[in-house]
Amino acid sequence: MAAYDADDTTPLLSGLRHAAAGTPFDLSAVDPAATPFGSGDKQRDKAAVEALALELDELQNRLFADRRYAILVVLQGTDTSGKDGTLRSVFGRMSPLGVRTVGWRAPSEEERAHDVLWRIHAQAPRRGEIVVFNRSHYEDVLVPLVNGHLTEQTLARRYAHINDFERMLCESGTVIVKFMLHISREEQRKRLQERVDNPDKRWKFQPEDLHVRNQWGAYQQAYARAIGATGTDWAPWTVVPADSKTHRNLMIARLLRQVLQGLDLRYPDDPALAGLKVQ
Repeated sequence: MAAYDADDTTPLLSGLRHAAAGTPFDLSAVDPAATPFGSGDKQRDKAAVEALALELDELQNRLFADRRYAILVVLQGTDTSGKDGTLRSVFGRMSPLGVRTVGWRAPSEEERAHDVLWRIHAQAPRRGEIVVFNRSHYEDVLVPLVNGHLTEQTLARRYAHINDFERMLCESGTVIVKFMLHISREEQRKRLQERVDNPDKRWKFQPEDLHVRNQWGAYQQAYARAIGATGTDWAPWTVVPADSKTHRNLMIARLLRQVLQGLDLRYPDDPALAGLKVQ
């Protein structure tokens, strides 16, 4: 991996974003404990996240007023990787009028009667809106693959459909930002144990979590395959070292700020209102 400067996002774009669909991706080359955007001072980094959240609130306000673009943020990761924490820390300051979260679960009977992207398209953001997918359409190339329910032919077809779907969204004004929250197996063990030990968090723990944990290696391979197959120029992946919750939030917030700033968002102006006096 490249060296990182906490004040420069260029290494992030060149080092952690994978943009050549069909190229093998080695997830094990990314250290989950890395903190390339951290200052070394946790409290300072937490303050930076809060400041970034306020900046993102203003940028989201401009996006809502501008109405030229939509933003789709994809959060993928294993259990306890921090999807909910990211939503609270990075997106929590934004107006509910312009940001929406969709939490994806196993498809219903009605959803299974359609193609796998049918339900996804219905939740795509409108222009001016940010939609965050907590899990996403990528579940359909992860869970069934690990459980042996997909043939290689079907898997390849789903990858192709995802790439075409995301390209269609991008060509229609949607900017797609995909984050894979990458934690270590040991960090997951600690976080699951914390849920078990804390009576206020036990509701988050399911016995199925342990079964999925036993499939750790298979899921890591499935994620690597998905990133390699669907990391495109129009919808690249960012793999976020996420053993540190603070660093995870800092890295995602900084990249999202960069994306929004790059859109040259502006408030619409009505010259007819110049000089108007409200009585």
